[in-house]
Amino acid sequence: MRVFWELGWFFKERKKQYITGVILLLFVAFLGVLPPRIIGFVVDEIGRGTLTPAFLVKWLGILGASALLMYALRYAWRLMIFGSSILLARNLRERLFTHFTRMSPAFYQKRRVGDLMAHATNDLQAVQQTAGIGVLTLVDSIATGGFVIAAMALTVSWKLTLIVLLPMPLMAYMTNYYGKLLHERFHGAQEAFSSLNDKTQESISGMKVIKTFGQEKQDIDDFKRLSDRVVDENIRVARVDSLFDPTISAIIGVCYFLALGFGTYFVMNGEMTIGDMVAFTTYLGLLVWPMLAFGWLFNIVERGRASYDRIRRLLAEPVDIDDREDAVDVRPQGDIVFSLEEFQFTGDDRAALRDVYFTLRRGETLGIVGKTGSGKSAILRLLLREFDHYDGDITFGGISVNDYKKQQLRKAIGYVPQDHFLFSTTIAGNIAFALPDAAMEEVHEAAKLAHIHQDILNFTEGYNTVVGERGVSLSGGQKQRISIARALMMRPELLILDDSLSAVDAKTEEAILSSLKKTRTGATTFITSHRLSAIQHAHQIIVMHEGTVAEIGTHDQLMKKKGRYYEMYELQQLEALVEQGGEA
Repeated sequence: MRVFWELGWFFKERKKQYITGVILLLFVAFLGVLPPRIIGFVVDEIGRGTLTPAFLVKWLGILGASALLMYALRYAWRLMIFGSSILLARNLRERLFTHFTRMSPAFYQKRRVGDLMAHATNDLQAVQQTAGIGVLTLVDSIATGGFVIAAMALTVSWKLTLIVLLPMPLMAYMTNYYGKLLHERFHGAQEAFSSLNDKTQESISGMKVIKTFGQEKQDIDDFKRLSDRVVDENIRVARVDSLFDPTISAIIGVCYFLALGFGTYFVMNGEMTIGDMVAFTTYLGLLVWPMLAFGWLFNIVERGRASYDRIRRLLAEPVDIDDREDAVDVRPQGDIVFSLEEFQFTGDDRAALRDVYFTLRRGETLGIVGKTGSGKSAILRLLLREFDHYDGDITFGGISVNDYKKQQLRKAIGYVPQDHFLFSTTIAGNIAFALPDAAMEEVHEAAKLAHIHQDILNFTEGYNTVVGERGVSLSGGQKQRISIARALMMRPELLILDDSLSAVDAKTEEAILSSLKKTRTGATTFITSHRLSAIQHAHQIIVMHEGTVAEIGTHDQLMKKKGRYYEMYELQQLEALVEQGGEA
């Protein structure tokens, strides 16, 4: 029952509703013990031959009134208790989602999306049941069982009541043992469901790749294997779950055997009447539900505890990138100075960056080139403050990026990543994502700067075209340009293009860069690219090699050095020549 203690914070928040619901449940349990006693009175009157219409009508009226009152009370307690449990699920769901939004990219590198979704769905449902049906079952089983036993002992026979309750300690021991087994096995079942959920999400998102490589059969086989594991784990849970009812039913059978055997003996000795015997066996029938409910309670509670443990572990994950107490609450602007001695990704012994030093004045453009894995994107991720643990400092306007409030820092940066993520909404909604209240004229202007406006007008629904999940209905170049328009809508102090022109042709690339040069006077730009034509115009160009700066300078300066940049440029010129048919 530890989970009820762990959820105490919520019960305190909703104490008025839960106390009211519990009191109403107690009234219902009390009213539930009246019918057997009334039946006993009527049976004795019939046995003595003294039953009168007035006597019968009186007790039938009491039965009818209690039934109507129970109907109203049951409706009321359901609103109080079940309504509160729904609010608990909403509360935890919002806490989880808020926690997800605060976590750094390193968190999502360790966690699978399907597992996080399982926490926010399956686990929350189990916890909700604990705070709803679990509370009901706990109160109802104790209250109904308590009132029934009290009625049996006080109004019929305390001796027979003690005899009938002799098997109860055995039931308590067995249900507690089953509960421990259930808790362990339900953990495994939830983890198996998380794996299946993750597989499903990954397969649906990557269906185009799966079909392209003809891996449908292998993917189906993997899905079946994980699905079979879910079935196996849930069958293990069901094997324990299925022990509750037979065990309790067997104990109830022993109770009936004791009641009939010793009850008959007491009636024959004149210690009880036939009406008492009928009332007692009827009470024993009412005791069946609390006993079964007690077993069901262990099932619900252990499932809820296993799920709540999983949710709490997730919420306990520390937020590695957070605002400092004295964080600067202004939008950064000014020069950017990189003084980085060394940076390593979590879990990687090799330095991703080392000895990276450069200064970029406000309004200038920095081009970053280098082979895949040379550290280009790592520089940008540190500037975006996706990681805090590194030796050195990065300043923006003379203040360390770690000293700004995250919200203010990211408001100043328009970031266009390599992986262009579009939401399942309209094109206009995607462009105006950061400024949802922006006028359509502003959306059109941003689209024109990104040279996607004409493409959008050619769509059937224009700017109201729904792009589908992750922009599946668009080409790579269209997604890139919509992402650029989305970043430009922010009018950022710093625009970062992380290899964001790779899917557009050279003519469109030149047009976009020309537009940015004209409209972003006085604003800073970072461009990483494998294509040197995208960064030739930059005020500074950094050539990265194995995590460090191999060369730095303007295009002309680097060409004169005839180093790595020169080799890359000559190679790309040769490739372009070959593509044109080999003619100079």
